Amino acid sequence: MTMTENSPSQENAISKFFQFQPLQTNLRTEIVSGVTTFVTMAYILAVNPDILSNAIFLETPGDLFGEIAIATALSAAIATLIMGLYANYPFALAPGMGLNAYFAFSVVLSQGISWRVALGAIFIEGLIFIALTFGNIRAQIVTAIPSGIKHATAAGIGLFIAYIALTKTGLIISSEATVTTLGDLSQPTVLITLIGILITAAFVVRRITGALLWGIIATALLGWILGIAPWPQGFISLPQFPGDLLGQAFVGLGGILEGNFWQLITVIFVFLFVDLFDTVGTLTGLGMKTGYINEKGELPRANRAFIADAVGTTIGGILGTSTVTTYIESASGISEGGRSGFNAITVAVLFLLSMLFIPLLAGIPSFATAPTLIIVGVLMMASVRSIAWDDPAESISAFLTLFIMPLSYSIADGFAAGLIAYPILKTLQGKWSETTIAMWVLAAIFVLKFVLVGG
Repeated sequence: MTMTENSPSQENAISKFFQFQPLQTNLRTEIVSGVTTFVTMAYILAVNPDILSNAIFLETPGDLFGEIAIATALSAAIATLIMGLYANYPFALAPGMGLNAYFAFSVVLSQGISWRVALGAIFIEGLIFIALTFGNIRAQIVTAIPSGIKHATAAGIGLFIAYIALTKTGLIISSEATVTTLGDLSQPTVLITLIGILITAAFVVRRITGALLWGIIATALLGWILGIAPWPQGFISLPQFPGDLLGQAFVGLGGILEGNFWQLITVIFVFLFVDLFDTVGTLTGLGMKTGYINEKGELPRANRAFIADAVGTTIGGILGTSTVTTYIESASGISEGGRSGFNAITVAVLFLLSMLFIPLLAGIPSFATAPTLIIVGVLMMASVRSIAWDDPAESISAFLTLFIMPLSYSIADGFAAGLIAYPILKTLQGKWSETTIAMWVLAAIFVLKFVLVGG
């Protein structure tokens, strides 16, 4: 007996609301595709708390892991629900990879900004995004940034993520003679990380659905069985109230006025930029895959989709997590036939259910998530193919962007280097007409930032 026979009126109402017939889909397809999308991006439930726990804690790193996991699941569920109900797109959202690393390692640990103030900056970013979306300004900002810098930023973040994973697990260590060098491969955590990279890569090359998540699970299990890491203290429990995180962004807002103004402006701008182009690029790619992009190259209901990540980011800051953005892993569900917002509703429900498994997530060791971070870095590097390497002005600017990011341990510094170099090199190239006033303004802002506050 089919679902149509069981509850025709309910399914007809759902079908009409989500436009199943025009989109050539059905309830079963949307549910299956939603589950597929969730499985492919569920790794964020372990990886995001693992990264943010380095910076967000009360006494020792990791003591707020459970609350960050709750914030991750809740912000993802809320943003994805908005995407499904308001925009009717099969796109899922969650705290973005790269942005969480920038939050933890660049903003809090390197620049010394309080994590509460950083959450306040996330909240402000979300509000600015809401305003920019309603003002239809996002397209204008996109135009102001050179294409090569956009692609190089994504690749640079990929290198940065991979570098963090390599150093956290001891695969790469500091050296007085060479600055960095290869770690001791005989160490158990290093060996298990290498095995985890091989396992995860095997899942990816075999195109296994949920390859990154299965890589985390397989590596963690191997580590637990071999005694390299302790078994989780539990597997399921009622979600804990995130009392130490909830609303701390509002506490941080007071500290924003007391801190270094230019430093915080740069932080907010980088959050804005990376989220902006990550979302624009992802929506464009997913829109092409679903056939939503029209003959004019436009994505219908684009502002509704932008509102989902803007509101998600604002709420995420309040809950205690970094910037929320649209996930390219949504393509896995689209490949399974997902075409409507009901796909996103399914993902959101699964994110809510995942909050019951926080004890299991907390027991996953860093060496189990490191292989996934490295593979994510590989996937993000794919954007370098779109850089015009035969144009010296483009390629030098792009190279500075993606190379300086990991080496300076700062997304902002790499981004700034590229934006400063681009208009100058284009002018020296005799192609001043290819620059814009907006490019020069952005370059001037970053030059001023380096002069006043350094890197």
